[in-house]
Amino acid sequence: MRTVVFDLDGTLADTSGDLVAAANACFRAMGEGDLLDPACDAGTALRGGRAMLKLGLERLGRPDDTAEIDRNYPLLLEAYAGAIDVHTTLYPGAMDAVEGLRATGYGVAICTNKPEGLARLLMGRLGVLDAFHALTGADTLAVRKPDPEHLRETVRRAGGDPARSLLVGDTATDRDTARAAGVPSVLVTFGPNGASVTELDPEATIAHYDELAGVVARLIG
Repeated sequence: MRTVVFDLDGTLADTSGDLVAAANACFRAMGEGDLLDPACDAGTALRGGRAMLKLGLERLGRPDDTAEIDRNYPLLLEAYAGAIDVHTTLYPGAMDAVEGLRATGYGVAICTNKPEGLARLLMGRLGVLDAFHALTGADTLAVRKPDPEHLRETVRRAGGDPARSLLVGDTATDRDTARAAGVPSVLVTFGPNGASVTELDPEATIAHYDELAGVVARLIG
């Protein structure tokens, strides 16, 4: 079966507001107040909790304080789990595109570097978890993106053939994952990285989910 695999953060949903809020909860507990701005730091937020903690500590003049990052990372995940869908929204047309692909015989799945439990919690809260044939996260396997086995195993769990798949994402990590797996990548230009993703030389970009079905048909039939 042909399978379309989606990244989550910055691709299916804008999760940056809740991620930044969780990081700022850690900084407030440190007595430092809010160090990240949802409007300015969305790109860092979508690179994960450790990236946000590192950025905040850099702003305090502590760029190499890995011990503080390690101490706060579990606290960040706890804060995030407790308020995971306050600000998060699905991107316009995302679920219409997913349902359209399913209706035409494609498998659809999620391959994210968010911990699997949090990814499932979020998609369940948004009411769309059951729309996907499979979901794997950063801790599902012994490897994670950009290791191609993360993508390949996601496709297998969706009942598909890894050689007849593609990855929809928004970062160099997604491009590199697809390239290592020998399959196409489609990068979205409406995420925090914007049109700059074209510089990553993916097989295709889309500015809106209305474009996805045609691109998928061209790339994997």
